[in-house]
Amino acid sequence: MHQGVGPHASVPMTQAQIHQENQRREMATQLAKLRSRKPTDKSLPDGVEEILVGEGDVAQAYKSLRDFERRLDATMTRKRLDIVDSVNRNPKRFKTLRIWIKNTVEDQFWQSNKFDVNSFDFSENLESSYRVKIEGRLLDDDEDNKDDDETKGAENKEDGDKMDTDSPNKTKSGNKPVSAKPGERYRFSHFFKALTVDFDRPRSGRPSAETSVEWKKPDRLPAGSNLPAAADFDEFTFRRNGDENVNITINLFRHEDPERFELSPELAEVIDMKEATRQEAVMGLWEYIKLMNLQEDEEKRNFRCDDLLKKVIAGRDAGHIPLLNEYVTPHLKTLPPIKLPYTIRVDEEFHKSGDPVPTIYDIRVAVDDPLKAKLLPFVRDTQYASMLKEIAGLDDQLATIIQAIAQSKAKHTFLSSMANDPVHFVRDWLSSQKRDLDIIMGESTRGVGQEVTGDEWRRGGKNSIWDTPNARESVAVLLSKQPVPR
Repeated sequence: MHQGVGPHASVPMTQAQIHQENQRREMATQLAKLRSRKPTDKSLPDGVEEILVGEGDVAQAYKSLRDFERRLDATMTRKRLDIVDSVNRNPKRFKTLRIWIKNTVEDQFWQSNKFDVNSFDFSENLESSYRVKIEGRLLDDDEDNKDDDETKGAENKEDGDKMDTDSPNKTKSGNKPVSAKPGERYRFSHFFKALTVDFDRPRSGRPSAETSVEWKKPDRLPAGSNLPAAADFDEFTFRRNGDENVNITINLFRHEDPERFELSPELAEVIDMKEATRQEAVMGLWEYIKLMNLQEDEEKRNFRCDDLLKKVIAGRDAGHIPLLNEYVTPHLKTLPPIKLPYTIRVDEEFHKSGDPVPTIYDIRVAVDDPLKAKLLPFVRDTQYASMLKEIAGLDDQLATIIQAIAQSKAKHTFLSSMANDPVHFVRDWLSSQKRDLDIIMGESTRGVGQEVTGDEWRRGGKNSIWDTPNARESVAVLLSKQPVPR
């Protein structure tokens, strides 16, 4: 039978290690003493402005600056906390991403003027094909509002490439897309993590494997912060063979950070949201618990469940607040892709104009608040720590100067009192020093706040200190004591 291995015995320290530990403790003690002796008061002592010769306004100006500094520090600290909280919450804004879809054709039978239907010599270079181009651009706010006004009356018109599918986000516009420059932040591929194209089976029955289209965003390179070229573009183009019109559906899978989810009907009824991030769902559930006063009075980590919450947490009567994230997880579903229907037209009638009108869709996408880009350098400023260290050094110098002023003020008060009445000052000073010495040596008399050898103790009769109840009680206590035998 094998015995379990117990804890390892502690190895005794060597003399060198003990010596190093003692030195470390002594150094820590010395640093603590230095910090305790370090002056921290930066307030001028009272009465300094009265003894300054011709500079009384300087003391008042310093006090005003100190008050202003306190209010400024409080305001800056509060604003900085607000900025940090705003950046950490990752605020988003919704803007319009306009997508143009069009197709061109190549080597169609109607494009060849010398095509002979009786000829059996069909070259591969003359195989009919089409090219579909999908292009997206993020609209500015002003341009978005302008385009909405211009297309309000044109969105219901019949167009040659319109499918028998209603889409509320589909618009028509004659404006041509202008691609984002490589240096710009947002491009078409930034908003999606994958793109697929579903083809309806044509009348010819061509296998779907020949027409499948799929793109997935590659991962960001760990060595650099820029996206690879395959994930940084405004235009997506694919070419396929075909000589007849075909309906396709373009599926755009959104790429959002943090990721948004589709909520279950049970959770959506509680937090009144259909789509939300995980954090928003948890916070919405917590806000509902506080609003409905469902938190337990004795144990704040628990909450009671009403009829709506029972549907969210599997019919339980009570829940645990630290487990809100686990309660929410089963109710989160991946958002379905954005579906854009389009008809690929290869007929002569549609392309005879030479510049077919594209199909245009407007999609609402979430982008970072532009103010965040301006706040990040402020929060992540590497010079902030050095600036705080410099300010702390200036505060230490100021406290040292104020300490020197207080010492000078005490010396001035001492010498001024002695100059005004030297006899009484020396007598009172010696009496005070003797009283302090008696207190230190433990020889001071109880219940006496003044020196017993003063003139007031020498006067007798009525209205003297000997006629007070305290004096009579003290004499009675003294007389009642038994003499100590020697």
